[in-house]
Amino acid sequence: MRADRLVAALLLLQSRGRLTAAELADELEVSVATARRDLEAISSAGIPVYPQAGRGGGWALVGGARTDLSGLSAPEAQALFLLVGPAAAVSVEAKSALRKLVRALPVTFRADAEAAAGATMIDATRWGERDRPRSPLVDLLQECVVRRTRVRLVYAGVGREESERLVEPWGLVDKDEVWYLVAGTDRGRRTFRLDRVVTAEPTDEQFERPDDFELEEAWAEVVGEVEQRRSQTWATLLIETRFVRILRDHFGRHCHVEEDRADGRSRVRVGAPTPLDIARTLAGWGGDVEVLEPDAVRDQLGRIGTELAARYA
Repeated sequence: MRADRLVAALLLLQSRGRLTAAELADELEVSVATARRDLEAISSAGIPVYPQAGRGGGWALVGGARTDLSGLSAPEAQALFLLVGPAAAVSVEAKSALRKLVRALPVTFRADAEAAAGATMIDATRWGERDRPRSPLVDLLQECVVRRTRVRLVYAGVGREESERLVEPWGLVDKDEVWYLVAGTDRGRRTFRLDRVVTAEPTDEQFERPDDFELEEAWAEVVGEVEQRRSQTWATLLIETRFVRILRDHFGRHCHVEEDRADGRSRVRVGAPTPLDIARTLAGWGGDVEVLEPDAVRDQLGRIGTELAARYA
């Protein structure tokens, strides 16, 4: 896992002072290009690691630091934990590494480092969107999560009407490049899509996050509620097995293969909020997809086909 490599790379730099990308690649058993990307990721996270050109050059910590993790400053420790923290949600090894790193830090740094580790999580399952630019508010809100600082948001809802909210930022989720803020409000816990946040202004007000709050558990509840709304209609269809991967990309977790048949086709179940949503997605497949049931989806496909034939015949 990449988080493990990033920690290992940093510890190697701490112990040796300077490394080339080729030397790091040798140590971690990865390609030189991968090692270089890891070093650049550590540097971009705010940890003072820079390349030095020329004979005897390589990547080094500023000042040639050759100490243990207690040699990190508070901002550097926070940057490291923001970088590695999300991996702890899915990797036992990364979680163990974080615990060891926390114990290696000075006591005064530990609270912020632990807050940074829990500030962000990654959910790689797509909700039908791709290639979204990273929100410019991520860094600002990460800082507010770690510092326990209330934020005043201007937020555009589904209908794009704007409202102002004073929120307590509890954590951020990167759902395949679409970012969400899980926050406390005067109406309880709420979730905000960052691409709908018009402005975010940190205040001077501090807050305490609920002791029983766990970002992974809260996000699992959010996903469960959304998935229930997104899968109120299910359809059964036949499609060539080689196309199932593409179909799954369209429907995400609402695509389940029930049977791979001898004729080279697969029987698949797909779900969406309404029959029309399913029909719109399948219409572009033309005769490559055969919908077996329900009739509501078949009727919608027939209507769409009739409309297209009337317009383009």
